[in-house]
Amino acid sequence: MKFKAFLKRKNIEISVQRYLVDALGAMAQGLFCTLLIGTILNTLGEQCHIGFLTCTVATVNGADYTIGGLASAMVGPAMAVAIGYALQAPPLVLFSLIPVGIATNALGGAGGPLAVLVVAIVAAEFGKAVSKETKVDILVTPIVTIMVGIGIAWLIAAPIGKAASWCGQLIMLATELRPFWMGIIVSVVVGMLLTLPVSSAAICAALSLTGLAGGAAVAGCCANMVGFAVMSFRENRWGGLASQGIGTSMLQMGNIIKNPRIWLPAIITSAITGPVATCLFKLEMNGAAVNSGMGTCGLCGPIGIWTGWLSPSEAAIANGAVAITPTAMDWIGLVLVCIVLPAVICWALGLAFRRIGWIQDGDLTLE
Repeated sequence: MKFKAFLKRKNIEISVQRYLVDALGAMAQGLFCTLLIGTILNTLGEQCHIGFLTCTVATVNGADYTIGGLASAMVGPAMAVAIGYALQAPPLVLFSLIPVGIATNALGGAGGPLAVLVVAIVAAEFGKAVSKETKVDILVTPIVTIMVGIGIAWLIAAPIGKAASWCGQLIMLATELRPFWMGIIVSVVVGMLLTLPVSSAAICAALSLTGLAGGAAVAGCCANMVGFAVMSFRENRWGGLASQGIGTSMLQMGNIIKNPRIWLPAIITSAITGPVATCLFKLEMNGAAVNSGMGTCGLCGPIGIWTGWLSPSEAAIANGAVAITPTAMDWIGLVLVCIVLPAVICWALGLAFRRIGWIQDGDLTLE
Protein backbone atom coordinates (compact mmCIF):
# COMPACT_ATOMS: atom_id res chain seq x y z
CA MET A 1 0.00 0.00 0.00
CA LYS A 2 2.85 2.37 0.82
CA PHE A 3 4.42 1.70 -2.57
CA LYS A 4 1.12 2.41 -4.36
CA ALA A 5 0.72 5.59 -2.37
CA PHE A 6 4.26 6.61 -3.30
CA LEU A 7 3.61 6.01 -7.01
CA LYS A 8 0.41 8.04 -6.80
CA ARG A 9 2.17 10.88 -5.01
CA LYS A 10 4.91 10.93 -7.66
CA ASN A 11 2.38 10.76 -10.51
CA ILE A 12 3.83 7.46 -11.77
CA GLU A 13 1.03 5.61 -13.54
CA ILE A 14 1.98 2.21 -14.93
CA SER A 15 -0.64 1.71 -17.62
CA VAL A 16 -1.17 1.06 -21.31
CA GLN A 17 -2.82 4.45 -21.66
CA ARG A 18 0.17 6.31 -20.22
CA TYR A 19 2.94 4.37 -21.97
CA LEU A 20 1.49 3.11 -25.27
CA VAL A 21 -0.99 5.88 -26.02
CA ASP A 22 0.20 9.11 -24.39
CA ALA A 23 3.97 8.50 -24.65
CA LEU A 24 3.83 6.96 -28.14
CA GLY A 25 1.68 9.80 -29.46
CA ALA A 26 3.99 12.42 -27.97
CA MET A 27 7.03 10.66 -29.45
CA ALA A 28 5.47 10.97 -32.91
CA GLN A 29 5.12 14.72 -32.37
CA GLY A 30 8.80 14.93 -31.45
CA LEU A 31 9.64 13.09 -34.67
CA PHE A 32 7.37 15.37 -36.64
CA CYS A 33 8.89 18.59 -35.32
CA THR A 34 12.47 17.54 -36.04
CA LEU A 35 13.14 14.76 -38.54
CA LEU A 36 10.05 15.32 -40.67
CA ILE A 37 10.19 19.11 -40.72
CA GLY A 38 13.94 18.98 -41.33
CA THR A 39 13.44 16.69 -44.32
CA ILE A 40 10.78 18.95 -45.77
CA LEU A 41 12.95 22.07 -45.35
CA ASN A 42 15.95 20.39 -46.97
CA THR A 43 13.89 19.14 -49.90
CA LEU A 44 12.25 22.51 -50.44
CA GLY A 45 15.65 24.22 -50.33
CA GLU A 46 17.21 21.83 -52.82
CA GLN A 47 14.32 21.64 -55.27
CA CYS A 48 13.31 25.31 -55.16
CA HIS A 49 16.89 26.61 -54.90
CA ILE A 50 16.19 28.58 -51.72
CA GLY A 51 19.58 29.82 -50.56
CA PHE A 52 18.99 30.19 -46.85
CA LEU A 53 17.66 26.62 -46.69
CA THR A 54 20.65 25.10 -48.46
CA CYS A 55 23.50 27.07 -46.92
CA THR A 56 25.47 25.90 -43.90
CA VAL A 57 24.28 27.60 -40.73
CA ALA A 58 26.42 25.63 -38.26
CA THR A 59 29.40 23.31 -38.22
CA VAL A 60 29.54 20.75 -35.42
CA ASN A 61 32.54 18.43 -35.04
CA GLY A 62 33.47 19.02 -38.66
CA ALA A 63 29.99 18.30 -40.01
CA ASP A 64 28.11 21.10 -41.82
CA TYR A 65 24.42 21.55 -41.08
CA THR A 66 21.62 23.39 -42.85
CA ILE A 67 18.52 24.56 -40.98
CA GLY A 68 16.77 21.33 -41.92
CA GLY A 69 19.84 19.31 -41.03
CA LEU A 70 19.94 20.79 -37.55
CA ALA A 71 16.24 20.06 -37.08
CA SER A 72 16.70 16.44 -38.13
CA ALA A 73 19.75 16.02 -35.92
CA MET A 74 17.66 16.89 -32.85
CA VAL A 75 15.25 13.97 -33.32
CA GLY A 76 16.59 11.97 -30.35
CA PRO A 77 16.28 14.64 -27.67
CA ALA A 78 12.97 15.85 -29.15
CA MET A 79 11.45 12.39 -28.84
CA ALA A 80 12.74 11.95 -25.28
CA VAL A 81 11.49 15.34 -24.11
CA ALA A 82 8.12 14.77 -25.78
CA ILE A 83 7.78 11.45 -23.96
CA GLY A 84 8.73 13.08 -20.67
CA TYR A 85 6.14 15.78 -21.28
CA ALA A 86 3.47 13.13 -21.90
CA LEU A 87 4.45 11.46 -18.62
CA GLN A 88 4.03 14.84 -16.88
CA ALA A 89 7.67 14.93 -15.77
CA PRO A 90 8.78 17.95 -13.70
CA PRO A 91 11.17 20.45 -15.36
CA LEU A 92 14.47 19.04 -14.07
CA VAL A 93 13.53 15.56 -15.30
CA LEU A 94 12.25 16.90 -18.60
CA PHE A 95 15.42 18.81 -19.40
CA SER A 96 17.64 15.93 -18.28
CA LEU A 97 16.03 13.71 -20.91
CA ILE A 98 17.82 15.69 -23.65
CA PRO A 99 21.16 13.83 -23.32
CA VAL A 100 19.28 10.59 -22.72
CA GLY A 101 17.50 11.00 -26.05
CA ILE A 102 20.71 11.81 -27.92
CA ALA A 103 22.52 8.77 -26.53
CA THR A 104 19.65 6.34 -26.95
CA ASN A 105 18.81 7.30 -30.52
CA ALA A 106 22.47 7.01 -31.51
CA LEU A 107 22.89 3.64 -29.81
CA GLY A 108 19.61 2.32 -31.22
CA GLY A 109 20.62 2.86 -34.83
CA ALA A 110 17.81 2.35 -37.36
CA GLY A 111 15.49 1.25 -34.54
CA GLY A 112 16.38 4.28 -32.43
CA PRO A 113 12.81 5.58 -31.98
CA LEU A 114 11.64 2.39 -30.28
CA ALA A 115 14.71 2.38 -28.04
CA VAL A 116 14.06 6.03 -27.13
CA LEU A 117 10.46 5.18 -26.22
CA VAL A 118 11.51 2.46 -23.78
CA VAL A 119 14.53 4.20 -22.27
CA ALA A 120 12.92 7.64 -21.96
CA ILE A 121 9.94 6.14 -20.11
CA VAL A 122 12.19 4.37 -17.60
CA ALA A 123 14.48 7.38 -17.13
CA ALA A 124 11.56 9.77 -16.71
CA GLU A 125 9.85 7.60 -14.13
CA PHE A 126 13.05 7.18 -12.11
CA GLY A 127 13.62 10.92 -12.30
CA LYS A 128 10.08 11.59 -11.12
CA ALA A 129 10.56 9.14 -8.25
CA VAL A 130 13.50 11.10 -6.79
CA SER A 131 12.29 14.56 -7.77
CA LYS A 132 12.04 16.93 -4.78
CA GLU A 133 12.87 14.13 -2.34
CA THR A 134 16.14 15.74 -1.21
CA LYS A 135 17.39 19.22 -0.31
CA VAL A 136 19.81 19.06 -3.24
CA ASP A 137 17.15 18.24 -5.82
CA ILE A 138 18.86 20.39 -8.46
CA LEU A 139 21.75 17.89 -8.43
CA VAL A 140 20.07 14.59 -7.55
CA THR A 141 17.21 14.63 -10.06
CA PRO A 142 19.30 15.40 -13.19
CA ILE A 143 22.04 12.97 -12.14
CA VAL A 144 19.60 10.11 -11.53
CA THR A 145 17.65 10.77 -14.73
CA ILE A 146 20.76 10.99 -16.91
CA MET A 147 22.64 8.11 -15.28
CA VAL A 148 19.66 5.76 -15.32
CA GLY A 149 18.71 6.74 -18.88
CA ILE A 150 22.14 6.50 -20.47
CA GLY A 151 23.03 3.44 -18.39
CA ILE A 152 19.95 1.57 -19.60
CA ALA A 153 20.51 2.83 -23.14
CA TRP A 154 24.05 1.43 -23.06
CA LEU A 155 22.62 -1.97 -22.09
CA ILE A 156 19.47 -2.30 -24.18
CA ALA A 157 19.25 0.40 -26.87
CA ALA A 158 21.27 -1.52 -29.45
CA PRO A 159 19.36 -4.82 -29.00
CA ILE A 160 16.00 -3.03 -29.08
CA GLY A 161 17.06 -1.08 -32.16
CA LYS A 162 18.21 -4.25 -33.92
CA ALA A 163 14.99 -6.07 -33.06
CA ALA A 164 12.85 -3.21 -34.36
CA SER A 165 14.97 -2.93 -37.48
CA TRP A 166 14.74 -6.69 -38.03
CA CYS A 167 10.93 -6.59 -37.77
CA GLY A 168 10.78 -3.70 -40.23
CA GLN A 169 13.13 -5.49 -42.62
CA LEU A 170 10.97 -8.61 -42.42
CA ILE A 171 7.81 -6.66 -43.24
CA MET A 172 9.51 -4.86 -46.13
CA LEU A 173 10.99 -8.08 -47.52
CA ALA A 174 7.65 -9.86 -47.29
CA THR A 175 6.03 -6.94 -49.11
CA GLU A 176 8.63 -7.14 -51.88
CA LEU A 177 8.05 -10.90 -52.25
CA ARG A 178 4.26 -10.86 -51.87
CA PRO A 179 3.20 -7.34 -52.80
CA PHE A 180 -0.50 -8.20 -53.23
CA TRP A 181 -1.18 -9.92 -49.92
CA MET A 182 1.26 -7.85 -47.89
CA GLY A 183 -0.12 -4.74 -49.56
CA ILE A 184 -3.50 -5.64 -48.11
CA ILE A 185 -2.16 -6.60 -44.67
CA VAL A 186 0.12 -3.60 -44.16
CA SER A 187 -2.44 -1.14 -45.51
CA VAL A 188 -5.28 -2.46 -43.35
CA VAL A 189 -3.23 -2.82 -40.15
CA VAL A 190 -1.46 0.56 -40.31
CA GLY A 191 -4.68 2.29 -41.39
CA MET A 192 -6.47 0.88 -38.37
CA LEU A 193 -3.61 1.87 -36.09
CA LEU A 194 -3.91 5.43 -37.37
CA THR A 195 -7.58 5.57 -36.37
CA LEU A 196 -7.05 3.85 -33.03
CA PRO A 197 -5.79 6.00 -30.13
CA VAL A 198 -2.16 4.98 -30.72
CA SER A 199 0.45 6.52 -32.97
CA SER A 200 0.81 4.75 -36.32
CA ALA A 201 3.48 7.32 -37.22
CA ALA A 202 5.63 6.40 -34.23
CA ILE A 203 5.20 2.69 -34.94
CA CYS A 204 6.26 3.12 -38.57
CA ALA A 205 9.22 5.21 -37.45
CA ALA A 206 10.23 2.60 -34.87
CA LEU A 207 10.18 -0.09 -37.56
CA SER A 208 11.91 2.18 -40.14
CA LEU A 209 9.11 1.26 -42.54
CA THR A 210 9.98 2.51 -46.02
CA GLY A 211 9.84 1.22 -49.60
CA LEU A 212 6.80 -0.69 -50.87
CA ALA A 213 5.70 -1.47 -47.32
CA GLY A 214 5.82 2.25 -46.54
CA GLY A 215 3.73 2.92 -49.64
CA ALA A 216 1.13 0.40 -48.49
CA ALA A 217 1.10 2.00 -45.04
CA VAL A 218 0.50 5.42 -46.56
CA ALA A 219 -2.35 3.96 -48.63
CA GLY A 220 -4.02 2.52 -45.52
CA CYS A 221 -3.71 5.75 -43.55
CA CYS A 222 -5.10 7.83 -46.42
CA ALA A 223 -7.98 5.37 -46.85
CA ASN A 224 -9.02 5.98 -43.25
CA MET A 225 -8.51 9.74 -43.17
CA VAL A 226 -9.85 10.71 -46.58
CA GLY A 227 -12.43 7.93 -46.41
CA PHE A 228 -13.99 9.05 -43.15
CA ALA A 229 -13.78 12.71 -44.19
CA VAL A 230 -15.76 12.10 -47.39
CA MET A 231 -18.08 9.44 -46.01
CA SER A 232 -19.16 11.69 -43.13
CA PHE A 233 -19.51 14.87 -45.19
CA ARG A 234 -23.30 14.63 -44.91
CA GLU A 235 -23.06 14.98 -41.13
CA ASN A 236 -19.94 17.09 -40.64
CA ARG A 237 -19.72 19.24 -43.78
CA TRP A 238 -16.55 21.22 -44.53
CA GLY A 239 -15.27 21.40 -40.98
CA GLY A 240 -15.37 17.63 -40.68
CA LEU A 241 -13.77 17.24 -44.10
CA ALA A 242 -10.79 19.31 -43.00
CA SER A 243 -10.48 17.99 -39.44
CA GLN A 244 -10.48 14.38 -40.59
CA GLY A 245 -8.95 14.71 -44.05
CA ILE A 246 -5.86 16.66 -42.99
CA GLY A 247 -6.21 16.15 -39.24
CA THR A 248 -6.97 12.63 -38.04
CA SER A 249 -9.59 9.92 -38.45
CA MET A 250 -9.10 9.22 -34.73
CA LEU A 251 -11.91 11.74 -34.21
CA GLN A 252 -14.33 8.97 -35.24
CA MET A 253 -13.17 6.59 -32.50
CA GLY A 254 -16.10 7.40 -30.22
CA ASN A 255 -18.55 6.71 -33.04
CA ILE A 256 -16.76 3.48 -33.96
CA ILE A 257 -17.20 2.22 -30.39
CA LYS A 258 -20.94 2.92 -30.66
CA ASN A 259 -21.27 1.30 -34.10
CA PRO A 260 -18.17 -0.63 -35.28
CA ARG A 261 -19.71 -1.17 -38.73
CA ILE A 262 -18.99 2.45 -39.69
CA TRP A 263 -15.30 1.46 -39.84
CA LEU A 264 -15.83 -1.24 -42.48
CA PRO A 265 -15.90 1.09 -45.53
CA ALA A 266 -12.50 2.56 -44.59
CA ILE A 267 -11.04 -0.88 -43.83
CA ILE A 268 -12.31 -2.33 -47.12
CA THR A 269 -11.00 0.71 -48.97
CA SER A 270 -7.54 0.25 -47.44
CA ALA A 271 -7.60 -3.42 -48.47
CA ILE A 272 -8.16 -2.23 -52.06
CA THR A 273 -5.76 0.71 -52.22
CA GLY A 274 -2.93 -1.17 -50.51
CA PRO A 275 -2.31 -3.65 -53.35
CA VAL A 276 -3.08 -0.93 -55.91
CA ALA A 277 -0.14 0.97 -54.42
CA THR A 278 2.21 -2.03 -54.23
CA CYS A 279 1.28 -3.94 -57.40
CA LEU A 280 -0.03 -1.40 -59.91
CA PHE A 281 1.91 1.78 -59.19
CA LYS A 282 4.86 0.33 -57.22
CA LEU A 283 4.41 3.32 -54.90
CA GLU A 284 7.33 3.56 -52.46
CA MET A 285 7.56 5.80 -49.43
CA ASN A 286 11.29 6.52 -49.14
CA GLY A 287 11.13 9.74 -47.16
CA ALA A 288 11.38 9.73 -43.36
CA ALA A 289 9.76 6.52 -42.07
CA VAL A 290 7.45 8.51 -39.79
CA ASN A 291 5.62 9.65 -42.94
CA SER A 292 4.46 6.09 -43.61
CA GLY A 293 2.06 6.34 -40.68
CA MET A 294 0.91 9.94 -41.19
CA GLY A 295 -1.51 9.58 -44.10
CA THR A 296 -2.88 12.94 -45.20
CA CYS A 297 -2.28 14.52 -41.78
CA GLY A 298 -0.78 17.83 -42.88
CA LEU A 299 -0.32 16.02 -46.23
CA CYS A 300 2.74 14.35 -44.67
CA GLY A 301 2.19 11.00 -46.39
CA PRO A 302 2.19 12.42 -49.94
CA ILE A 303 4.99 14.85 -49.02
CA GLY A 304 7.04 11.93 -47.70
CA ILE A 305 6.64 10.07 -50.97
CA TRP A 306 7.67 13.20 -52.87
CA THR A 307 10.73 13.85 -50.72
CA GLY A 308 11.61 10.16 -51.03
CA TRP A 309 11.65 10.44 -54.80
CA LEU A 310 13.99 13.39 -54.76
CA SER A 311 16.10 12.78 -51.65
CA PRO A 312 15.62 9.36 -49.98
CA SER A 313 16.06 9.13 -46.22
CA GLU A 314 19.04 7.36 -44.69
CA ALA A 315 16.85 4.39 -43.74
CA ALA A 316 15.55 4.11 -47.30
CA ILE A 317 19.04 4.40 -48.79
CA ALA A 318 20.19 1.60 -46.49
CA ASN A 319 17.47 -0.54 -48.06
CA GLY A 320 18.60 0.25 -51.60
CA ALA A 321 16.52 3.33 -52.42
CA VAL A 322 17.91 5.88 -54.87
CA ALA A 323 16.77 9.32 -55.94
CA ILE A 324 14.53 9.33 -59.02
CA THR A 325 12.87 11.82 -61.33
CA PRO A 326 9.16 11.08 -60.90
CA THR A 327 7.22 10.24 -64.05
CA ALA A 328 3.61 11.09 -64.87
CA MET A 329 2.69 7.57 -63.76
CA ASP A 330 4.30 8.18 -60.37
CA TRP A 331 2.27 11.36 -59.87
CA ILE A 332 -0.94 9.70 -61.04
CA GLY A 333 -0.37 6.84 -58.61
CA LEU A 334 0.31 9.25 -55.75
CA VAL A 335 -2.87 11.26 -56.35
CA LEU A 336 -5.06 8.21 -56.93
CA VAL A 337 -3.83 6.18 -53.95
CA CYS A 338 -3.69 9.04 -51.46
CA ILE A 339 -6.78 11.04 -52.40
CA VAL A 340 -9.00 9.99 -55.29
CA LEU A 341 -9.49 6.27 -54.67
CA PRO A 342 -10.05 6.61 -50.90
CA ALA A 343 -12.60 9.35 -51.50
CA VAL A 344 -14.53 7.53 -54.23
CA ILE A 345 -14.42 3.98 -52.85
CA CYS A 346 -15.17 4.84 -49.23
CA TRP A 347 -17.95 7.23 -50.25
CA ALA A 348 -19.57 4.53 -52.40
CA LEU A 349 -19.26 1.89 -49.69
CA GLY A 350 -20.60 4.29 -47.10
CA LEU A 351 -23.61 5.01 -49.32
CA ALA A 352 -24.25 1.27 -49.72
CA PHE A 353 -23.99 0.74 -45.97
CA ARG A 354 -26.48 3.54 -45.37
CA ARG A 355 -28.95 1.91 -47.77
CA ILE A 356 -28.79 -1.46 -46.01
CA GLY A 357 -29.10 0.20 -42.61
CA TRP A 358 -25.62 -0.55 -41.28
CA ILE A 359 -24.91 3.18 -41.05
CA GLN A 360 -27.68 5.46 -39.81
CA ASP A 361 -27.89 9.25 -40.10
CA GLY A 362 -25.89 10.69 -37.22
CA ASP A 363 -23.63 7.69 -36.74
CA LEU A 364 -20.68 9.64 -38.17
CA THR A 365 -21.41 12.98 -36.52
CA LEU A 366 -18.44 14.45 -34.69
CA GLU A 367 -19.11 15.92 -31.26
